[in-house]
Amino acid sequence: MSSHFSGEDIAEPETLRSRAWPCLRQFCVFLENRVGRLNELMRHMESLDVRVVGLTIVDSVDFAMVRIIFNNTDRGREKLQLSGFLFSESDVVGVALPDDQMPLSTICTTLVKAEMNIHHAYPLIYRHRGQATVALFVDDVDQAVKLLREAGLRVITESDLLDDDEFLN
Repeated sequence: MSSHFSGEDIAEPETLRSRAWPCLRQFCVFLENRVGRLNELMRHMESLDVRVVGLTIVDSVDFAMVRIIFNNTDRGREKLQLSGFLFSESDVVGVALPDDQMPLSTICTTLVKAEMNIHHAYPLIYRHRGQATVALFVDDVDQAVKLLREAGLRVITESDLLDDDEFLN
């Protein structure tokens, strides 16, 4: 029995992510905990076409997990693969801090109303119209984006990081 597929039978793959995707891609890089390893990672990553816009380190005696967000996700991934670093990827929500007295409390309150946990958070080296921004690793990215937008908060996209960063001007 043979199989025959015409061109009409094959579905084109859908794009799962785009630069306007309403979340950011975080890379978790495994490093041995020894002098110079972070410097080596940064020398491989930072260049004219890739900038680190988020960085946090979880350190232990033997190793460190470095969480990184790049302004150009695809190029950052490619450079990590070519450099041989062990890494994994996950989605995080980027959000601009609102212009009020307690901006982090505003964000946390918005998410806790839906009983959503923030597992980790860190500032981004990205600014838009003078607003500082943070990255949030949450239980449900889609729900968090929906809640934050409904609350009138600005969610940061990959396109924002690549095209609209006041630190670059």
